[in-house]
Amino acid sequence: MSDTTSAITTGQAKKGMAKARGKSRRLAMQAIYQWQMTGDSITDIKQQFFDENNVSKFDAEFFSELVSGVASSITDLDALLEKYMPRSAESVDPVERSIIRIAAYEFVNRFDVPYRVILNEAVNITKEFCAENSHAFVNAVLDKVAKEVRHLEVQSAKS
Repeated sequence: MSDTTSAITTGQAKKGMAKARGKSRRLAMQAIYQWQMTGDSITDIKQQFFDENNVSKFDAEFFSELVSGVASSITDLDALLEKYMPRSAESVDPVERSIIRIAAYEFVNRFDVPYRVILNEAVNITKEFCAENSHAFVNAVLDKVAKEVRHLEVQSAKS
């Protein structure tokens, strides 16, 4: 295989992984939303999503980590988010709340994912699922969280 063919194959694989992770984030947002609204078991909710979705279309391991991670670290995530919000996390629209919790979880725990990717995905999901100007709120809160949690990465990206 030539270097060009290898580079193309690698690029396609990365694009496929990015698409699968994007789908995983959307499903995780829906699962966290369901958990917030029903209080049902995270294990049961994850199983329901696995049963109802084609696992080959998303990164199941990533989805599972996001959902379990947010649920298990909710107190710390909300404390981090609330430093940069004019109100409590519980008073935020439940869809927006699930999006910012997932992004905050990723900022804190997934240093393999660039902060700009996390922020961009959160804003895009907000534009897709929330009220017209909700993305501005989500972007503002998460930008401040990123500056705290990923200060070196944010600083070097602006240089």
